[in-house]
Amino acid sequence: MKNFLTKTQRMELLKEHKLERDKHFADRIKTILLLDSGWSYEKIAGALFLDDSTIRRYEKNYMSGNIEGLLTDNYKGGFSLLTSIQEEALKKHLSENIYLSCKEIMSYVEQEYNIIYSIGGVLHLLKRLGFVYKKPKQVPSKADSKAQEDFVQEYMDLIENKGEKEKVYFIDGTHPHHNAIPAYGWILKGTDKELLTNTGRERININGAINTETMDFELNISESINAQSTIELLKAIEAKNPDAPIIHIIADNARYYRANLVTDFLKTSRIKVHFLPPYSPNLNLIERFWKFFKKKVLYNKYYETYEKFKQAILVFFENVGEYADELKSLLTNNFQIVSK
Repeated sequence: MKNFLTKTQRMELLKEHKLERDKHFADRIKTILLLDSGWSYEKIAGALFLDDSTIRRYEKNYMSGNIEGLLTDNYKGGFSLLTSIQEEALKKHLSENIYLSCKEIMSYVEQEYNIIYSIGGVLHLLKRLGFVYKKPKQVPSKADSKAQEDFVQEYMDLIENKGEKEKVYFIDGTHPHHNAIPAYGWILKGTDKELLTNTGRERININGAINTETMDFELNISESINAQSTIELLKAIEAKNPDAPIIHIIADNARYYRANLVTDFLKTSRIKVHFLPPYSPNLNLIERFWKFFKKKVLYNKYYETYEKFKQAILVFFENVGEYADELKSLLTNNFQIVSK
């Protein structure tokens, strides 16, 4: 595997090796440089007093993540070139600004404090300051925490004071596409797992409602989710609960739930709709159910044809009762309030 590095990549590795104070990280860099020079795995392992599998792991880490991938795993804290005051200032800065790479942080530290770190040194520093590499959590920019808190209180009052035969359902739509969804899973070390994909142009439109007390689920599959299909779903819920004087529906503010046709239907219905605050999917318990459904049916699954894809979905919903225990522990009235 000789000469796989570009001239720029090789110069970058040589510069990093010169800056690196940690012997273990330096050995990783040497491994890539020697592989590029044509050395065999066995020869490098012998020269660095490592085993063959370790050399191959370093190579894989570099190929998948460049220098940061090579140096990121299993790093430990060490001494800092910054003063404690500088560290606190840097910690505050990093808490307020998300950097995508160690190189960006290195550049900031050099510019701000005139101190040059290696990537390994930055990894040491970040670990010691309590930082981890992960994605930020997305929350709606217009989320209103006060409105969410008020709704949760109203909902809890409803659950506590509703009549014995009254029912409560959470309602929402989902649109799974005919395509595989890659997800984390256990794969044999040193191997890659391929997941076949489709075009993803075809989809199924599902309008569903779930009673989180009984785990009763009702759905409507149609060409599109609109006022008409919503009314069909509401009628099915009524038919399933003939003895319920009131059926409470918790819904988001999708236009088809507020459509005039639906409003007119509700005037003579036993159903009462309670709308969630805007931008608060975190309060709709059926969102957790949809995620559970995707995990069971869509994640890491390939369906060759649309019909097989649709059949797998229908089988899940026909047998949803088999997941009652899992769903009861998932669909609890434990809400997370989010804010801007």
